[in-house]
Amino acid sequence: MTSPTTAPLRPATLAPAGLPGLDPRFSHRLTVPGGDQWHYLDTGPELAARGLEPRGTVLAVHGNPTWSYLWRALLPATLDAAAAGGPVWRVVAVDQLEMGLSARTGRQRTLPERVRDLDVFTTTLGLTGPVVALGHDWGGVVASGWAVDHPEQLAGLALLNTAVAHPADEPIPAPLRAATAGPVLRLATSTTRAFLETTLALAHPPLPRAVADAYRTPYRHADERQGIEGFVADIPADPAHTSAPELHRIAAGVAALDVPALLLWGPRDPVFQDRYLDDLLDRLPHARVHRYEGAGHLLAEDVDWPPALLAWLTEQVGTGPAGAAGAADTADVADAPARAPLWAALDARADDPGPAVLDMTAADGPRTVSWRLLARQVRRIAAGLHATGVRRGDRVSLLVQPGPTLTALVYACLRIGAVVVVADAGLGPQGLTRAQRGAQPDWVVGQTKGLLAARALGWPGVRIAADPLHPATRRALGVAHTLLDVADAGRDEVLPPEPAPADEAAILFTSGSTGPAKGVVYTHAQLSAVRDVLREHFAVGPDTGLVTGFAPFALLGPALGTRSVTPDMDISAPRTLTARAVADAVRASEAAIVFLSPAAVLNVVATADALDDADRTALGGVRTFLSTGAPVSEELLSSAAAVMPAADAHTPYGMTECLLVTDITLDGIRDAAAAPDAGVCVGRPVGGGEVLISALDADGAATGAPGTAPGVLGEVLVRAPHLKQRYDRLWLTDRAAERDTPPGRWHRTGDVGHLDADGRLWIEGRLAHVLTTPDGPLAPVGPEQHVERVAGVRRAAVVGVGPAGVQQAVAVVESLPAARRRGLAPDALAAEVRAASPVPLAAVLVVPALPTDIRHNSKIDRARLSTWASRVLAGGRVGAP
Repeated sequence: MTSPTTAPLRPATLAPAGLPGLDPRFSHRLTVPGGDQWHYLDTGPELAARGLEPRGTVLAVHGNPTWSYLWRALLPATLDAAAAGGPVWRVVAVDQLEMGLSARTGRQRTLPERVRDLDVFTTTLGLTGPVVALGHDWGGVVASGWAVDHPEQLAGLALLNTAVAHPADEPIPAPLRAATAGPVLRLATSTTRAFLETTLALAHPPLPRAVADAYRTPYRHADERQGIEGFVADIPADPAHTSAPELHRIAAGVAALDVPALLLWGPRDPVFQDRYLDDLLDRLPHARVHRYEGAGHLLAEDVDWPPALLAWLTEQVGTGPAGAAGAADTADVADAPARAPLWAALDARADDPGPAVLDMTAADGPRTVSWRLLARQVRRIAAGLHATGVRRGDRVSLLVQPGPTLTALVYACLRIGAVVVVADAGLGPQGLTRAQRGAQPDWVVGQTKGLLAARALGWPGVRIAADPLHPATRRALGVAHTLLDVADAGRDEVLPPEPAPADEAAILFTSGSTGPAKGVVYTHAQLSAVRDVLREHFAVGPDTGLVTGFAPFALLGPALGTRSVTPDMDISAPRTLTARAVADAVRASEAAIVFLSPAAVLNVVATADALDDADRTALGGVRTFLSTGAPVSEELLSSAAAVMPAADAHTPYGMTECLLVTDITLDGIRDAAAAPDAGVCVGRPVGGGEVLISALDADGAATGAPGTAPGVLGEVLVRAPHLKQRYDRLWLTDRAAERDTPPGRWHRTGDVGHLDADGRLWIEGRLAHVLTTPDGPLAPVGPEQHVERVAGVRRAAVVGVGPAGVQQAVAVVESLPAARRRGLAPDALAAEVRAASPVPLAAVLVVPALPTDIRHNSKIDRARLSTWASRVLAGGRVGAP
């Protein structure tokens, strides 16, 4: 139903010339039946002038208090893509009535009316399918309403920071509560520009003055802002609101859509927070989704987003049913050989009274849990979690220190099909908050320290306390259940059906050493493949025993069917592990395998003098020693081997995305030392894995066709049965990792290196750290190795300064003894470093310690050092890197 024909208080107007980024040729007006006048942007006439027939139309709907100017970057982007031979898409971006440059009628429109208004507009315009509905903010709700009402025309739904539902038992976000509060509503929205200015201030970085002024153009006077007031007043803050039934109808309709969907999200949004993205994903599980870390509510201003929409339109829209796009994602899983579930070995030893997990970190002394007790705990916790409401596919964040409790929780969650979320404390409060909000767990199981952080930092999820709590503490932390209560609820041990191999099992977060930590999704089949390659490659049997001082592998003992022990250390701080703690753990478990991170190995070697004869005897029984997480030098591995003299020393190469790619022994490293190759030799692929190299071009980009030719410097590509499924809510990152790869599931690692004639892989650094010099791309690790041979150097980083293409190499070193001041190296040390380096060095700088990641304490932040070196050499403040 449209409004009766009346003269508008202000008719629609065309966009004025001079607005940044908006070609006024795209500006049009349309009068619909009933007399309402719309302003809209349209590329249709331009396409017709070029003789191009569009595949379909993108119908873009802005929110409050923006207008069609929000979509200005999309119009030329689609035209450029069409001119380049890509799919041709028309863009129609409307100004909703009472908003932007459309007419002011003096009416306060409700959500049902706005959905009907848009239908009248598209009908009058003669818009036919296929149509992709695109919306932002409350325009996302209106666009979704149109999509639900036009299934015969709908080809896809794309949304930026919006919501179609809000929990009935929760208040709306605080900024909206403030804006809708009584007399504040009119004052903040129409009488003044407060609401408009607050919204414009949400851009990251701040909007240029001219762009902000363009957004203000339709809203200069109070009577032009009445639509802003009406929009805010129409927010269904409670179930009794006039527009609540329509919002519920749209939400239900969105859940029934089977068209391709795209969700682009700015997590720094105080209104449309990640919980709304989570709700949309529950309704559109097939959607492609990308969270732009650092972006906020005005995503369209914060990032270059049109390429993402264009890629999605090309790859997903019009290519078949919505589910077809994701079919290839699970093809390898479906075709993979059947593998026993992770808990199979635990079930097989359920009556075994022998030790399964030993915890040397407990404050009251070492704890031992038998296979029988562990199996029973897992069954009871699993049954109790299910009875409490945890369901297959629910995300469960575990804020529990490694040990028997965490082990039981992990296997209980896996058994009932819940998805375990693991982000270690090494990310720090800010990194952990990003991880928790990004993963949006449904449940959080934590010890008191973790629950305190969850409460203070607003992490999502129903809270379950792993520790007994006083009732007052429980209330203060917002705890809904305790683990004791959960286990008691599962005493009957009635379990749901087992999850399928292709079901998601875990989200493991990367270390954050190369940018914000990313969630890496593994299926049950892929985690089982990790277990199988470790068991087969390192000959793990029931009586092997495993000492793990490396968090990612601290939980694999039960899956491998062997006892495991966590030594006395802070597992989130590897440098706290001592040689005596390793000896104690080996002695307590009679372990034959020791698995440590490189940072842990450093301290084990440094504290080896404290070992007594009994300690050395215990360590003499170790037959296999592994260190992974970062390159390990031959010298360090040799020193560790001296502590465990009977052990075969290995340093596997892997990453969170593929935990084991290649492996090399100490003898293999010594053999490789005679080779002329630059970098760190990490051996050959294991466990059915494959490695290819994509050569670097002169700009340092990996553009070469992936291959196995020896001696070619390029990005490392890996493939293995245990390769991750995808990144969590990072569709564009997935696309980049799978760019120009051969058939099958391959992953671009971001590492650079080369293969030698014997098929061994040599790692030479990170792609982001490659220097682009006048002589071509230069990987840093090779020169660093030469510099580190200088007697006065402990560690070195070679970084680039200057413009891309003509960068100069600079060495930043940790000196021995440690430098007291940062800056230029002493002349004598600088001369030795220059003499040792195989490449010319523009400068040699010293620091007391190179900046590294927390998890491994060994991945050097070369990007940070490059910025610091550039500042220092330009005469700026020295400070810390």
